[in-house]
Amino acid sequence: MILFRYILRNLILPFFFALFTLMSVFLLQFLMKIADRLIGKGLSFIVISKLVIYSLSWMFVLSVPMAVLVAALMAFGNMAQNNEIAIMKATGISLYKMMVPPLLASVVVALLLIQFNNHVYPNANHELRVLMEDISRQKPMISLVPGVFSQEIRHYSILAREIDAKSNTLEDIVIYDHSNPRELNIITARKGIIYLSKNQKKLILDLQDGEIHTSERRNPNEYRKMIFKKYKLAMDASQFVFSESRIDNRRSDRELGAPVMLTIVDSLKKISQTLDKELKQAITTNTYSPRYSNLRSKNIKNLKLKLAYLRAADKLNASRNKVLGLIRRIKNNNTRIGNYWVEIHKKYAIPVACIVFILIGVPLGTMTRKGGIGMASAISLIFFLVYWAFLIGGEKLADRGLLSPFWGVWSANIFLGLLGIILTVKSAKERITLSFEFLYKLVPKNWRMRSENT
Repeated sequence: MILFRYILRNLILPFFFALFTLMSVFLLQFLMKIADRLIGKGLSFIVISKLVIYSLSWMFVLSVPMAVLVAALMAFGNMAQNNEIAIMKATGISLYKMMVPPLLASVVVALLLIQFNNHVYPNANHELRVLMEDISRQKPMISLVPGVFSQEIRHYSILAREIDAKSNTLEDIVIYDHSNPRELNIITARKGIIYLSKNQKKLILDLQDGEIHTSERRNPNEYRKMIFKKYKLAMDASQFVFSESRIDNRRSDRELGAPVMLTIVDSLKKISQTLDKELKQAITTNTYSPRYSNLRSKNIKNLKLKLAYLRAADKLNASRNKVLGLIRRIKNNNTRIGNYWVEIHKKYAIPVACIVFILIGVPLGTMTRKGGIGMASAISLIFFLVYWAFLIGGEKLADRGLLSPFWGVWSANIFLGLLGIILTVKSAKERITLSFEFLYKLVPKNWRMRSENT
């Protein structure tokens, strides 16, 4: 038990370090990707915090298996480098026994990740999607350019000759007000200040020393002019103020847990069975007399025979359209079933990858005899690329119906799992040392220096 605790203690710190690092990289990439969609939106700190928190869910799901592999490589590579693995083998402790603690820990992590995938991740994904839709509908705050008419505010066209962005002051202002369909108001002012109201529902423009020219649309001969010293114009600012959706019950397959998707799949299968019965019935019952099949209506002289032919042709067309419609519905239904099965398998395949990566990381760590972050990152990068290439490619093929959902999702685990078993057997039977020095070129320099100092 002391040995098991020692091995687990060597795994814990590298695991959390790798998890934090990977999630930081994912978060930075995510923020850089959506930065252009957030700039100028006037979003509050709370909204941005929600966006980050919701996005951490999918980052966590992807990072945990990667962190397990990095931790296994670092822990066992470090023990091999310090000759601790050799000492354990000399005392009669086999590599298989050394792998018991990390395997048990990976099973626990996999079970917890399955629960996370089915209960936390779908809800976070749903909230993230709704929040991103709300943000995408949000327009940036009005941007005025000196000497150019701005039509970003509904029913208003605003022109300012000079603009002071620091104080929001406008000079030599001309405004075309189309808010009233019965009349047109042209407002001119020497100076004005623009700002949002306290409830942020109105865009206020405090004007000074100006005139309002009003003309009736139906009667152009009617004209009014009003001179003012101060005038406050309130415009609708709802398009510039962020508001979150309260209720959105629409959920895609990535926003549902496996139990819910299994219920949906059962319902879709029943629908497919009903459509199959309707298709068979449409094929067997909607028949027409073959003696009309080779006739041309324009060559038929007998009126009764011609009418019979036309009725048969209409019946044939209606039957054909019904059959084609049923086939199309069955195909779409089966595609939806396949898509749901892909997501169901992913809920379990990605957590199981934690166990697979232990089978790969432990023997590779003992073979490389390097426990630094640089070597672990370089080796992990190769297996990450292989795993995600298998997973993404298999998912695409399964979604298109070219591969079964099971093989599309689980092929990565099966391939790397068999490879891990082979490496474990090889490493347990004989002492093998692998050199991956060429992989250092793939690792940032600061990581390399940190690895050499450890």
